[in-house]
Amino acid sequence: MTEKLSVKNLCKIFGDDPDAALAQLRAGRSKDEILKQTGMTVGVQDANFSVGQGEIFVVMGLSGSGKSTLVRMLNRLIEPTAGEVRIDGEDIVSADPEQLRQIRLKKIAMVFQHFALFPHKTVAENVEYGLKVQGVPAAERRRRAIAALEQVGLEPWADHRPQALSGGMQQRVGLARGLAVDPEVLLMDEPFSALDPLIRRDMQQELIELQRKLKMTIVFITHDLHEALILGDHIAIMKEGRFVQIGTAEEIVGEPADDYVSAFTQDIDRAKVFAADSVMAEPQALELSKDTPRSALERMTELKRNALYVLDGDRIAGVVTYRGLAGATSGHGGDLGAALIREYPAIESAAKLYRLYDLARGELPVAVLDDGRLVGVARQGDIFKQLAAGAGEAEGAARQPAPAGA
Repeated sequence: MTEKLSVKNLCKIFGDDPDAALAQLRAGRSKDEILKQTGMTVGVQDANFSVGQGEIFVVMGLSGSGKSTLVRMLNRLIEPTAGEVRIDGEDIVSADPEQLRQIRLKKIAMVFQHFALFPHKTVAENVEYGLKVQGVPAAERRRRAIAALEQVGLEPWADHRPQALSGGMQQRVGLARGLAVDPEVLLMDEPFSALDPLIRRDMQQELIELQRKLKMTIVFITHDLHEALILGDHIAIMKEGRFVQIGTAEEIVGEPADDYVSAFTQDIDRAKVFAADSVMAEPQALELSKDTPRSALERMTELKRNALYVLDGDRIAGVVTYRGLAGATSGHGGDLGAALIREYPAIESAAKLYRLYDLARGELPVAVLDDGRLVGVARQGDIFKQLAAGAGEAEGAARQPAPAGA
């Protein structure tokens, strides 16, 4: 994946002499020591991460963790004390005022928690605003605004005032305003946190669908771990201005870096985080053109399996069972195809574990597919092992105090 955004050693210290406090930080003084001795606050300390083209990178943290300060440094709404922020290799921190203006106009857009809509302008005029600042002609502004509103399902409301819209619809307008300028990086600072739970869930799914279609690069800020796990290709957990862990949803839940992360993840439903490929085993498939009922029985005995899938080339022909093959060896000679069961349970490798529950209740192993090709098999016992691992971790985490503010 091509790197779109790169952040290195990014720091923010609030106070009268941030450089002096930075020197103390570099010398090993803690955030609390610096605050006590200088009265200055370390907002973000040595943030390092990269975001690939078309990726959603989620920064999750409690109130006061530094996440909103971090995202505002990415477009210099808050000036960094030190560090680098690069988009396609261009350093934003060292950009002069005109360069920064052009970067904000053309490369970065931001969606805020509070919709920040102009009440005296129509929905379309609100969406056009960034384009107007860019100097885009009126007709082109209107065309692009309507296109962005169509993407979020609000085109019929283009000529209404924002006050005619619900909170969720107003947030869609804010999102459309960001989309209209066709940014290379979209920054989203807790955009759904003020919404009702059902509307919030709908907005999360809409963002996922938009991402699939538009392949945007997004940095998304949230205080909700569930939201982070749903949206993030990669997730960074922040605490007291520092990253505690960066990883995929499966890495955060399955391999928490410390007790702080464990305490966050102990109540997470692992079946909605882990995918089918996390529990699949090697398929050990038979070949329709080569295997016979007898060789298939021998293979099953060797592997201690009651059923195996059969491939015809690179596609699944069906599945055979030990019981069915026992009859085939006596009644069908060397014809493996006669014993095939052509209706079998199957699931894509990226599907979440909860979708396996019903499929795995039968006697046949579930075929795990990638683009229609067999890449593994999942059995009921393997699914339960994955879920049981989470139960053991939760028991240990339960002995730890919950994170402050959780």
